Amino acid sequence: MSYPIRDVRRRIHDEYADVVAEIDRCADAVADARASTEPNDREPPREGLQAALEATGVIETLPAVLAAAVDAAGFKLRAQPVPAPPYVVVTSRGPMLRATIDPGRLVVRFDGFEVERDGTSGSGPTYRRLDGVRVTISLE
Repeated sequence: MSYPIRDVRRRIHDEYADVVAEIDRCADAVADARASTEPNDREPPREGLQAALEATGVIETLPAVLAAAVDAAGFKLRAQPVPAPPYVVVTSRGPMLRATIDPGRLVVRFDGFEVERDGTSGSGPTYRRLDGVRVTISLE
């Protein structure tokens, strides 16, 4: 693990643990809602997760998390991030933050779900709730 990645991970852990915890609660709520209706592991949880993150205000805090991540890595943002693409997107796994910086792109993913592909033709992927939120950081 490179030092910038370690520093970003530390900053998120130290200063934004409450945001990660709220992402976890939102993912739990989405998983619970999916289980209480007709169980369909093949339907991506993206829309429900987007709605939950917006309702709790997490989406609005993610640009600050991204700015802190870029700062922790020792770089500068080219523009002020906003809670919308290309800076903040909600995928079927969870929120993803992206910033273009001098060496390339910093990507921070908060995965609350995983995608499983069984390779069987015609059957799409399934989405499973992770135990907690996996924070993945890359500098590409």
